[in-house]
Amino acid sequence: MQGKLLKMKTIITVIAACSGLVMTAAHGETAKLDGPLTLIVGYAPGGTSDRTARIVSQELQHKLGVSVIVENKTGAGGRIAAAYVKAAPAGKNVLLLGNPAVMVVAPLVYKQLNYDPTRDFKPVSMVTKYGFGVAVAATNPIKTLAQLIEWARAHPQEFNVGVPATGSLPHFFALMLAAKIGIKGQVIGYRGSAPVMTDLIGNSIPVAIDTLDVQTPQHVGGKIRILATSGAKREIRTPDVPTFTQAGVKLEAFGWNAFFAPASMPDAKVKILSRAIMDTLSMPRVQKTLEQNDLVPVVADAAETGKMVDAFRRQWAPVVKSSGYVVEK
Repeated sequence: MQGKLLKMKTIITVIAACSGLVMTAAHGETAKLDGPLTLIVGYAPGGTSDRTARIVSQELQHKLGVSVIVENKTGAGGRIAAAYVKAAPAGKNVLLLGNPAVMVVAPLVYKQLNYDPTRDFKPVSMVTKYGFGVAVAATNPIKTLAQLIEWARAHPQEFNVGVPATGSLPHFFALMLAAKIGIKGQVIGYRGSAPVMTDLIGNSIPVAIDTLDVQTPQHVGGKIRILATSGAKREIRTPDVPTFTQAGVKLEAFGWNAFFAPASMPDAKVKILSRAIMDTLSMPRVQKTLEQNDLVPVVADAAETGKMVDAFRRQWAPVVKSSGYVVEK
């Protein structure tokens, strides 16, 4: 009898020990998902948002133990993708890779919008930040931001600033800069970054503002000259370029890419996804790949992401509203 009791105690001890190992493993590793995950990108393949999603997806699928699919649902500046994810049922594993244009600017400028960023989505995790640059052609005699400001004050009618799209973040950043230096100028919206770069390099416009992932390759290639960048510190790939603050204009701003879940997704699943994305963004090789694409990796949980988006909204909403830019449809 005593032998049987001893044997039972041994079995119970072994089971308890194994359970402890399982619990330890569960705490030390990212919890697995219950099926494939789809990352919805509202822009065409090859762009900043698409590259971000694909870089993250490669490692994220290992963290979650399921397939991670990147799906491009283009059109309406990312708003079609947002509406699609908003309507996803509770059981669907789907995330939107959102940016300020979709989650902050659109609600301020579109009178008719079929989603509400705060009501219809849950923040999951910030992924990347990206800065802006003010640039001139490499052949332009202006070498510094101070020289550009001096020239603009002497030639206010010629201070035409090219941006990739009317209503884009570079557009509103141009308005921020104009307000800081006291020169209104004129913002010229193009249909994308490529024509802006073409006209800037050809001196058809004197200055352009765009995201650094667009400008940096042209700067490094000697075709344009970035005069200042909008981050808190100098960019890794352009250490020769000062920040706006370093160049004498107290101005700091950035854009971002973050994952959002539909409001229908259970909080427990949001937590699993947030943890997995954070773990992925903490990997040195993922960070290096993002940095090589002129993107700054960010590791933030759902609560931190929500606070970042709210802070961004407080910074940009007054600029957007004061611009008077509104789209009727």
